[in-house]
Amino acid sequence: MTIKILSKKIGTNYPTFIIAEISANHGQSLSKAYKIIRGAARAGVDAVKLQTYTADTMTIKNYRDKILIKNKKSPWNGQGLYELYKKGSTPWNWHKKLFSYAKKLGLIAFSTPFDASSLDFLETLKVPLYKISSFEVTDIPLLKKVALTKKPVILSTGMANFDEISEAVKTLKKNGCKKIILLKCTSSYPTNFNDVNLLTIPVLRKKFNCQIGLSDHTVGEISAITSIGLGSSVIEKHVTISKKNSLDGSFSLNLDELKSFVKNLRIAKKCMGKIKFSPTLDEKQSLKFRRRIVAKKDIKINEKFTEKNIICLRGVKGLLPKYYFKILNKKSKKNIRRNQSINKTHFN
Repeated sequence: MTIKILSKKIGTNYPTFIIAEISANHGQSLSKAYKIIRGAARAGVDAVKLQTYTADTMTIKNYRDKILIKNKKSPWNGQGLYELYKKGSTPWNWHKKLFSYAKKLGLIAFSTPFDASSLDFLETLKVPLYKISSFEVTDIPLLKKVALTKKPVILSTGMANFDEISEAVKTLKKNGCKKIILLKCTSSYPTNFNDVNLLTIPVLRKKFNCQIGLSDHTVGEISAITSIGLGSSVIEKHVTISKKNSLDGSFSLNLDELKSFVKNLRIAKKCMGKIKFSPTLDEKQSLKFRRRIVAKKDIKINEKFTEKNIICLRGVKGLLPKYYFKILNKKSKKNIRRNQSINKTHFN
């Protein structure tokens, strides 16, 4: 199940693959986009991701009154789709510059193609992998075209039911995609914690036998960190310079928060460790402090061991407490001083 993308190996036995999603947070400023990438690299992420589309390839311009976001909880409430996509799109002539800059900083750079034209464009830039947006999970023609590139695909599962996910995975595999990563995702912005449903992650892993991760739209880092314990090997999080001046700011991390986010994800991954039922190297140093059986007071030869004359204490040598009841009422073969360790030579 391990997937290799350029120099990075993705899997449960490898460090979490962390993706900084730039999305629309560049605010149509190339310098901001550069700054986000630079901050992401300093924070220690593995990859940065763009979104490749134009407003005209996403929706219909003249239907603003019919395609209006009506959700009071949404950061885009009251905006028309066409206008929103126009503000949020990444100019295509930026892509090569941003990809090159990210690569120089040691990052893997890729994008989400939203239609055939954007995929064709990204192919000219030799993008190493592709991301499929939740909204495009059911776009079978697009999935087929992406799969035919034979490149790894990260697929977000927001809004999709099990059958839709199954059909998407089947389409990708049937058309040549052998490396698939599914991201548990909730396509509400920001996502309510009650709607994250992280328990789906191990089920996805079992059902589809592939790497699983989380595309996180909640506020903060707790959902992403929790997902590590359930088997996430990939985490995607939106990143911005300023939350107040970004289209996705309400569910994004600023660059300072990103540093903490990456650090804590790395720690969470280390905490997962491996299945182990024996002392660690450091624990072995503490074994000597386990309780042992000692004489609570002086014990004479042929005197019986009782609850009044033996006790289990730390920091001494002798028999482990599991022998305590075995030696009760047995007679001592020797004189034993108070605080002396009890061993097998002291009884039959």
